[in-house]
Amino acid sequence: MKQVDYQKIEQRAGMRKKISKGIIYTLLGIWALIVLFPFYWMILTSIKSYSQYSSEFIPQFITLNPTLENYFMAFTAVPLADYLANTLIFTLATTAIMLVVTVLAAFGFSRMNFRGRDLAFTIFLSMMMIPSELVVITNFVTVTNLDLRNTFTGLILPSVTSVFYIYLLKENFSQVPDELYWAAKVDGTSDMKYLLKVMVPICRPTLITVTVLKVIECWNSYVWPRLITDDQNYFLVSNGIQEIRENGFGRENIPAMMAAVVVISVPLIVLFLVFRRKIMAGVARGGTKG
Repeated sequence: MKQVDYQKIEQRAGMRKKISKGIIYTLLGIWALIVLFPFYWMILTSIKSYSQYSSEFIPQFITLNPTLENYFMAFTAVPLADYLANTLIFTLATTAIMLVVTVLAAFGFSRMNFRGRDLAFTIFLSMMMIPSELVVITNFVTVTNLDLRNTFTGLILPSVTSVFYIYLLKENFSQVPDELYWAAKVDGTSDMKYLLKVMVPICRPTLITVTVLKVIECWNSYVWPRLITDDQNYFLVSNGIQEIRENGFGRENIPAMMAAVVVISVPLIVLFLVFRRKIMAGVARGGTKG
């Protein structure tokens, strides 16, 4: 009799677990559709002709006559390829310099012993409290005084460091046992060699996370490039989109605009899909102490 009761309890528990999972997956599926729908609509609109899009009094969620004409127009009506090349140069250069600066700063705060280190790090973290508008104004005045407007140097310099990324890496570096550092010093290993041979390989997930997030940040940068460049030869894709809208296809040609947006968005989507697990692992590890 007891055996039958246990079986019923297990069956009920299993049923409740299945129902709970079903509800959770259903809610997640609905949320995924809500999140992904704008991307679907963007791609759908980009493969509609201008006449088809304009004639739709009621939006159609599918199209039976897809066209790639808008993508051809995106590269011929405006210098979208130049915008992409400028953005690639800006992103790669900024990310590379930022990694060097951030890794060295994080290593110094986590492993180097010098007087006032904790106070200096506290003051450094307090910079996160400064409104970004004040930083933009200061950077604009500095770059203008150095006559670096409409140059890649002027675009790159203000973005080569990040308080948040230094903090994230510093916390990650601090999790590496001190015994490894002192054992390396006993063997005569220099600090730089220890950083490159020990710390960087151990903290690779966080470094990948920082790299990917910085690439996304640079690719989506709008305010600073818009402020510091008025020469079309230095436009990035972010302010290039505004130029496309105003002087390229016109405000009415939404399908061509969507095609340009798809071209600009695809590299970031692919980048995130490739490194999504590394990003999650790096953020989780950077936020765990001990």
